[in-house]
This record gives sequence, structure tokens and C-alpha cells, in this order.
Amino acid sequence: MSDKAPLKEYITECPSCQQRVTATVQAYNEFSPDNQFEFKRYLLAECRLCYQPLLLEELQDSESWRRDIVCVWPTPPRALAETIPEVLRREHFEARTCFKSKAYTATVVMVRRTLEGVCTQHGINKKPLYKAFEEMNSIGLIEGRLLEWAQELRVLGNEGAHFTGKPVTRQDASDAIALAEALLDYLYVFNEQFLKFKERRKKAAEMAEKAAQRAASEKGNAENSASSK
Repeated sequence: MSDKAPLKEYITECPSCQQRVTATVQAYNEFSPDNQFEFKRYLLAECRLCYQPLLLEELQDSESWRRDIVCVWPTPPRALAETIPEVLRREHFEARTCFKSKAYTATVVMVRRTLEGVCTQHGINKKPLYKAFEEMNSIGLIEGRLLEWAQELRVLGNEGAHFTGKPVTRQDASDAIALAEALLDYLYVFNEQFLKFKERRKKAAEMAEKAAQRAASEKGNAENSASSK
């Protein structure tokens, strides 16, 4: 293990700031998790921008420590899949940004905008929004529970868009983001994956049927050839 102490400051990604920041090291430890030739070092640091505590991981190669620090806590927000249209990922990113800034009313409004975008991306432009959701349900794009989620998010978004004197809570805003992500994943990730799965199964069944027909035809030809001799 190297005796070289860690740097006092590192450049890393802060999950709270969602950008590269300078982190100041407060404490650290070293250990060998798997064998005597590989060592890890965990650094307890603080983001100099938002003062969020960070747990950083550094690996040692031979006698030198790598300087590509990885933040292992808190975990960064999950990136949305590339199969989700970029315009929707951008709207949802703004919702996350509002939440990070503790603008919870703005968060649910941005979630509602994301839902409007989902409808538009599927060619559904009925107004008001609840009718668009009902049409998505009628053509099989979303089902019972997802329809209920979408409608609840719509109502919450309406409460945020109009002055009611009733504040949007942090928990409601957090749930709105999570449910919107689940809806996006269902429509653009899991549904697409399931359709591809069905298509592969269909092609495999067709190939198996053709192979069986070919084998039966070859067998029939062989029997006819044998009987004609």
C-alpha cells in the first residue's frame, strides 16, 4: 500500500449540484478488498458549492493512486434511457432541476408539461389533458393503473399551475418525478422491449414452422422415391 496521502481537493461530480465541482477531503481510509495487489481508498469529502457530504472512491494501481475519483454516495440521479425522445428527457430534466432547487410547485408543473409532451409525441392532441389520457387508454398505449397515475399527476400539475393557496409538498413533488419516470419507462423502454421480444418470438416460431414443413416435405419425397423403386 502506498504511503502517499490523498490530495486535499478533488474534482468530481456532485449528485446534488449535478455538475463537476471541487470537493474538499475531510478524512479517508485505505483497505484491500479482494487481494494484496489492489487497494481502494474512500474519502469523506465536502462539495465546496453546496456543502453536500460526499463519499469518494479511489483505486490504486501498483504504487500510484488513480486520480479519476468516483462519487459512490449519494448516488446520482438515474439517467433516462436514450429511447425516450430527447424533448421529453429535456422537460423531465427541468422538473428535476426545479426539485433540486426546492421549487416544488414548479416541479409538478414541469411534470405536467412532460405528460403533455408524451401525448403530443403519440399524435394525441385532445383537450383538456384528461381526454388525451383517456384516448391513450382506449387505443392501448396505457392501461388502468398507468391511466390512474397519469390522471393523478395531471391533477397535481393543475394545482401547481393555478393559485389555490395550498403548497405543493416535497413528497408530492418527489412522487410526481418518480411516477413520471415510470410512465416514460413503460412507454419508451419496457413496451418497446416487449414488442421486440414478441417479434423475435414470432420470427423464431415462423422459422421453426418452415423447418418442420421442409423436413416433412423431404421425408415425403424420400418415401415417394422409395416406393417408386
